[in-house]
Amino acid sequence: MGKLQYVNLGCGAKFDERWVNVDFVSTGKDVIGHNLTKGVPFESNTFEVAYHSHVLEHFTKADAEKFIGECYRILKSKGILRVAIPDLEAIARNYIKYLDESIANVSSAKEKYNWTMLEMYDQVVRIKGGGEMLDYIIDETKKNDDFLIERNGDEIKKLFTNFRNIKEEAPVPSSSAGFSISNFKSRVKNKLIRILLKEDVNALNIGRFRLGGEIHQWMYDRYSLAELLKKHGFKDPKVVTATESKIPDWNSFNLDMADGKIRKPDSLFMEAQKI
Repeated sequence: MGKLQYVNLGCGAKFDERWVNVDFVSTGKDVIGHNLTKGVPFESNTFEVAYHSHVLEHFTKADAEKFIGECYRILKSKGILRVAIPDLEAIARNYIKYLDESIANVSSAKEKYNWTMLEMYDQVVRIKGGGEMLDYIIDETKKNDDFLIERNGDEIKKLFTNFRNIKEEAPVPSSSAGFSISNFKSRVKNKLIRILLKEDVNALNIGRFRLGGEIHQWMYDRYSLAELLKKHGFKDPKVVTATESKIPDWNSFNLDMADGKIRKPDSLFMEAQKI
């Protein structure tokens, strides 16, 4: 079966084999590896649909402008762009709500406020994988799982399972495991870096992490996203639900849904059309 003229950019692990799927690193024959900060690797006027979910916020504001321009370029006339991003407006409204309720000593508001603060800032300022959000998720004493699921969907249950059940670290393999040239070179390289940079090694590691693509570099709401799309030529940007779309047979692809539930409930979904 040939591919649909639909492209999923920054697809991650959630994609449909009938689509053309692109991510920063290929994870198999159905995913093309390409650095999307360098453009989108297709000819102009190629696709009927372009889609990306929780990708745009990982670009700098300037790179996001270029990326949306690329989405416009690769679409055919009347082609549809569908975007899913974390909804800054929803986070901001939760912040005000749970701030007021925490001050009023409303039961359970404090932990909802604490999580909302992490949603707002941790994904921007973190300097380690998972940041303080992961530390919060691992801590069962917070007693806030229902709210985390409400905000993040069933996918967060996997984190509960994977990280709360971690046993003590596995023992370091002995030298009898064999000699590896690549591991030896890596150890030598890291030792030289520590010798040369001394106290600046930590700054290097933080810089490497923050350039690695995990952090959020900008956030959007229904107004700013619509303005961004219109700026690059798209018309009639419209907020839609996870199941609402002008894309034919949208719900058959299960990209924004999983087992009848929204995959990422914290999302803002928007569609627009190329003129």
